[in-house]
Amino acid sequence: MIAFKLAYKNLMGAGLRTLLIVFVLSLAYVLIIYMNGLYQGWDRQARIETIAWEVAQGQYWQDLYDPYDAMTLTDAHATLPASLEESAAKGKAAPILVTQATIYPEGRMMGVMLKGIDTRQKILSLPTDILDPEADEITAIVGTRLAKSAGLETGDYLLIRWRDVHGTFDATEVKIAGMFKTAVPAVDQGQVWISLTKLQQITGMPGQATLVVVDSAPEEGASLSGWEFKGHDFLFKELEEMIRTKTVGGSIFYIIILALALLAVFDTQVLSIFRRQREIGTYIAMGMTRKQVVGIFTVEGGMHAILAVVLGAAYGFPLLLWTQKSGIKMPEGTDDFGMAAAEHMYPYYSVALIIGTIILVMIATTIVSYMPSRKISKMNPNDAIRGKIQ
Repeated sequence: MIAFKLAYKNLMGAGLRTLLIVFVLSLAYVLIIYMNGLYQGWDRQARIETIAWEVAQGQYWQDLYDPYDAMTLTDAHATLPASLEESAAKGKAAPILVTQATIYPEGRMMGVMLKGIDTRQKILSLPTDILDPEADEITAIVGTRLAKSAGLETGDYLLIRWRDVHGTFDATEVKIAGMFKTAVPAVDQGQVWISLTKLQQITGMPGQATLVVVDSAPEEGASLSGWEFKGHDFLFKELEEMIRTKTVGGSIFYIIILALALLAVFDTQVLSIFRRQREIGTYIAMGMTRKQVVGIFTVEGGMHAILAVVLGAAYGFPLLLWTQKSGIKMPEGTDDFGMAAAEHMYPYYSVALIIGTIILVMIATTIVSYMPSRKISKMNPNDAIRGKIQ
């Protein structure tokens, strides 16, 4: 208790020097929480959007299907197993058939993925109820990204060409029945969605699908012949790697700020021990052990971090709360990276992040304060009282 009282008194006596160190440390607190909160918010938001629009609670892939190898699409389709067909009938699964196609908007040629999906599905947020599988003409829905790049509007007719199961090319016009806006590029960029039954009919693949989206993960160990289940661990692997890379890169900024603050604390401790040798000698002469005196100076340095928490909370809390509520507008073209990214990114500041940051900075500050304080244990009390430099 005495150490805390003496440390507080000495810090208040230092005036402007203490204020500057505390301010820089408070910046480190706020920046660490903000940057990590931004990446946590991105990860959280991307997961929510991707689950809602693309993966649900997991997907069954036909064994030959590889989303990064378009050449596999020729053979990556099979008849649905009885269990998946039953789930689809109950609305617990959504079969999707995928094939390559080419569209010709305004005389231009663009490669796309033509996807057929059950119009009755409610698992994904895609507005599939717009599609009419009973109509004579083929209706389609597209995302706003494809609509912008192809110059499409609702009600337009689009010429599309595909290859059926026998390798024969065929073409027809499809009517753009509607558009949707999503933060998930994987269901928008270069994607044309039509009724599953229509796509099965025009490609000669009745009852077949390439992948099946499900609303609940299967029991561990359950497997289907010819189909492999892909859970969130697999489907979000790329997102996690990207967030991890961005986190490491962003940490450079707050590490620099924290290093500057810790350097200031270290220099202050060295200067304080140099100038207060008589005070140190007096403490020892009055009966304090060297360990206790080292503790006083260590606490004094570490208290910078405690005061920084108070100052950082004063201006950081409303600032972080505002960014969490209003979000951060993402620059144009962010969603072109192929990762889920909304127009506004909303940081997420968890309790673990805040407490972990406070503990990290406090420990680092205490260690830096202790390092120069060790010299006190080697001081001769008589020399210290006389002010002799050792």
